[in-house]
Amino acid sequence: MLAFLLLGVQATARAQEGGTPGRAGGDRDASVRAPAAPGGERSSPGAGSRHVEPPQLLELAEAEYPHEARAARREGDVVLKLLIDAAGRVAEAEVARPVGHGFDEAARAAALRSRFAPARRDGVPVAARILYSYEFRLPEELPAEPPSSAEGGTGVAATPPAGTAPPPAKGPGQAPSAAPVEVTVRGAEAERLRQSAQAITVIETEDAQRRTADMGEVLARTAGISVRRSAGLGSWARFSLNGLTEDQIRFFLDGVPLALAGYPFGISNVPVNLIERIEIYRGVVPVRFGADALGGAINLVTDPDVRGTHGAASYEIGSYDTHRLTLSARHLHEPSGFFARVGGFFDHAKNDYPVDVMVADERTGRLRPARAYRFHDAYRAAGGSAELGFVNRPWARRLLLRAFVTDGDKDQQHQQGHMDIPYGEVTSGELSPGATLQYAQRLGRGVALDALLGYTLGRGTFLDVSDCVYDWFGRCVRKRTRPGEEQSPPRDQVFWDHSGLGRLNLRYRPHPEHALQLSLSPTFVSRTGEERRPDNPQARARLSAEHSLFTWVFGVEHQLNVLDDRLENSFFVKEYVQMLRAKERLPGLDGRFGRRDRDTHRVGVGDGLRYRFSEWLYAKASYEWATRLPRPDEVFGDGAMIVANLGLSPETSHNGNLGFTIDARDTSSGAWRLDANGFLRAIDRLIVLDNHTQSATYVHVTGARSLGIEAVAGWTSPGEYIALDGNITYEDFRKTSDEGNFAGSEGERMPNRPWLVANGSARVQLQELFAPRDTISLTWDTRYVHEFYVGWANVGLLESKAKLPSQLLHSLALTYVVRDAPRVVSFTLEAHNLTDEWASDFYGVQRPGRTLSSKATLEM
Repeated sequence: MLAFLLLGVQATARAQEGGTPGRAGGDRDASVRAPAAPGGERSSPGAGSRHVEPPQLLELAEAEYPHEARAARREGDVVLKLLIDAAGRVAEAEVARPVGHGFDEAARAAALRSRFAPARRDGVPVAARILYSYEFRLPEELPAEPPSSAEGGTGVAATPPAGTAPPPAKGPGQAPSAAPVEVTVRGAEAERLRQSAQAITVIETEDAQRRTADMGEVLARTAGISVRRSAGLGSWARFSLNGLTEDQIRFFLDGVPLALAGYPFGISNVPVNLIERIEIYRGVVPVRFGADALGGAINLVTDPDVRGTHGAASYEIGSYDTHRLTLSARHLHEPSGFFARVGGFFDHAKNDYPVDVMVADERTGRLRPARAYRFHDAYRAAGGSAELGFVNRPWARRLLLRAFVTDGDKDQQHQQGHMDIPYGEVTSGELSPGATLQYAQRLGRGVALDALLGYTLGRGTFLDVSDCVYDWFGRCVRKRTRPGEEQSPPRDQVFWDHSGLGRLNLRYRPHPEHALQLSLSPTFVSRTGEERRPDNPQARARLSAEHSLFTWVFGVEHQLNVLDDRLENSFFVKEYVQMLRAKERLPGLDGRFGRRDRDTHRVGVGDGLRYRFSEWLYAKASYEWATRLPRPDEVFGDGAMIVANLGLSPETSHNGNLGFTIDARDTSSGAWRLDANGFLRAIDRLIVLDNHTQSATYVHVTGARSLGIEAVAGWTSPGEYIALDGNITYEDFRKTSDEGNFAGSEGERMPNRPWLVANGSARVQLQELFAPRDTISLTWDTRYVHEFYVGWANVGLLESKAKLPSQLLHSLALTYVVRDAPRVVSFTLEAHNLTDEWASDFYGVQRPGRTLSSKATLEM
């Protein structure tokens, strides 16, 4: 992910025919300005910024003056966008402002041969992008046709006639392109967030985009997070952050709720190659999201760059007929500020991997273990988006309209969480078109506005009308008396969600050390449905009932940064309002409906604090009294596997975090990082999915508490040849109340939740092995999940309790990257579950064994 840091840099070079080498101008006198603060206005040097030094030119390669341009006595200034890696090499050179006549090619070739001292952040070398101007100037006395000695392509023109001197080279700050230009430092925005008072973990996806792991796997390698798929690609996945799961965590795409941004299939199925950065907010969520989150939030950030022209593509092929394709491109017309960006993806998987099941013996009818292949678990999804508008205009910093559509279908192999009975024809689908309109502008005197409007139409289908009973070998062994595999009577359902979103963020900085932010976020969801089977009148009546939710979240936040950036604090207050309007079928046979309305009002408060003891040591503490309002699927059901529960009320929680970070990057032994964090989640009226009956539904657990600790450690050798990383999470999540549902399990661990998880990785990397600016790396990843009970530990006999055994899984990836500016090409071969161990989701549903995948990416 490239985040932007504006530096006043004057980087110029000259190519002359007088035999005088080109010379950089102004780069040693570069001044550093603070990064842009959230909301658009620039922060003060003490408001969370870190000292950044721009790259310094060490060795300039002289460009060859184009012959035709020299003959025509043409001059020109070519502006290049250079990627300078942490070793000072020019890894990429892209012409940002072409002039033609051969100047562009000559300047680019010379830039690739030049050498820089790398940019440094707090003294640590980092990769950076700079805009770099190469000047082509003719000597004043140069004849129209040079001597033949210059025709040989050496690039050095004949010296001026005797008695004349070559024109003087321009000194620092005197180059024609002396206006400040932008320097882009990799990870600057991610590092700013890490160093802030927010309880946040940031994942940059540059390496993950070249690997074959999906979004769920990328997240699962992070401390405190568990992601367990129920099967292969496209299957239902359960996300857990510090013990809290599913909708207790809010998911966003560029600040827009994920389901309203074109990804209704869940975060695990979002293509990694369309995401630049992942922000994980642990228990304490900033007001700018306008969200009611109980345990935190995940924000997926797409490419924020709106400059120049860029394109990218990736294709992945893997076991069980898995195919994944992504495409993206953007272009900015600088004179008008018109900006366009498009992106799309296609996913397909049969998921026909082998599983261990119990089948009936054909002779005796008794159940026996067998090995069978999943035969009805295919997944297909495709989507695209187009974004058009204007950027960096006097009347708008951003005015962008984004339209999107996604479509997906999923076969259902069995009931969610259970592999007892296979299905052969149950399917579901989702179609989600929509649009968002964003406007951002600085209003003057430290005020910045960011507004968003959005609408999404969700169309879901569920089909269960088969009269066959299937076995695990895909055979129809007998006919049913009534159709319907998942339940009878049969269902052929379609439902529509109309969702509207508004968000207004106002930010005001009256003083360099103070900032105020106000956020308003209303959301409206209405649901209707239809049962298309005439022999199921009860379902037809139920789906036609009125269901709507209106949610309003208001927040005010004050940010303080004092003591020369040693102390940063953020205090906020939130207000939550929800209005539920629904009709529920009354008992009896007359088909009448009654109103089931509810209005809810809650208030929350929170604070985040960071204190820096030194450049390499800081500590954080944060707290939020959080409220989460029930989601539509929890209240209304999903129209398929989950039935409605209109009686759900909001959850509340006291969330606390306390931790420290050691970040020593510039040492003789390499870069070291250590994080340790303790967390508390004290929850009232926790909402959980109860799927121990034929139809799953969401219910309350009166009181629960999650208490735990997580630690992260990493080391990278000098030269980045070796990198070692690891993390471990321990959480004690228990029921604390003897009232309500599951009252007899007070003091017991919450079921279906791993309580000890560890991850590790090791990478060996070599550079310039086969070609200039290439990289080859071998990466090993491992994950350990300790055994845990599927149900309550105090229910049932010890020998009959369902317990998932400990799991230790490994993966191995070989990646080769070639940088031939402006192109970057990568190839990866990867093996998941390398040792072919038995693996499962939270409920014991078997996941794939060893799988092999390959992936190719192209950026240009």
